[in-house]
Amino acid sequence: MDLREQFGDIDIYLFDQLLKGRIAPDMTLLDAGCGEGRNLVYFLRNGYDVYAVDRSESAIEAVKELASRLAPHLPEDRFAVEPLEKLSYTNDSFDFVIANAVLHFAEDEDHFRQMVTELWRVLKPGGLFFARLASSIGIEASIERISGQRYKLPDGSERFLVNEDQLLRLTEKLYGTLLEPLKTVNVQGKRCMTTWIMKKPHIVFFEQERTR
Repeated sequence: MDLREQFGDIDIYLFDQLLKGRIAPDMTLLDAGCGEGRNLVYFLRNGYDVYAVDRSESAIEAVKELASRLAPHLPEDRFAVEPLEKLSYTNDSFDFVIANAVLHFAEDEDHFRQMVTELWRVLKPGGLFFARLASSIGIEASIERISGQRYKLPDGSERFLVNEDQLLRLTEKLYGTLLEPLKTVNVQGKRCMTTWIMKKPHIVFFEQERTR
């Protein structure tokens, strides 16, 4: 079996989490905004407890077909058409949540926070949240504001862009712990992608307790 067959087109930074032993076979995984399953090949092939959602019906159909070949024991209802800001899962459902190249499609800051809060809600205490998203870090002088935090990038695309302070403040507000520093890759000045990895606390505090 060659590497492509074994791992698909897995994001290199998600692959790094595998190498670091942070994604174990007994974990329940959610790929939120899964697309056609580029990050799921290894997990499906190796018996992980996988769930996936996406807004696109055609993307979910592609993931169902992929799962039918690599993990036929998984029921089709593991893969559903759902918006990230309104998931059907109960609280504390997953050990590892993936949001790869999806949060920068937020319509505005409220939408972004809704998606992150919802993904955090379904993550188990002690679980891990992995996100890669477009950011303004390192290209602040090269982007053109459209409205709010939506910008036109030098590559011609339009994205919702976060900055370092925003990610750090949100991590603190969620009582999350960064597993490693924020890492940003600058793609020849055309766009920047930031990796954001948090651990959810085992004990969740209420905001009012924090301000006492």
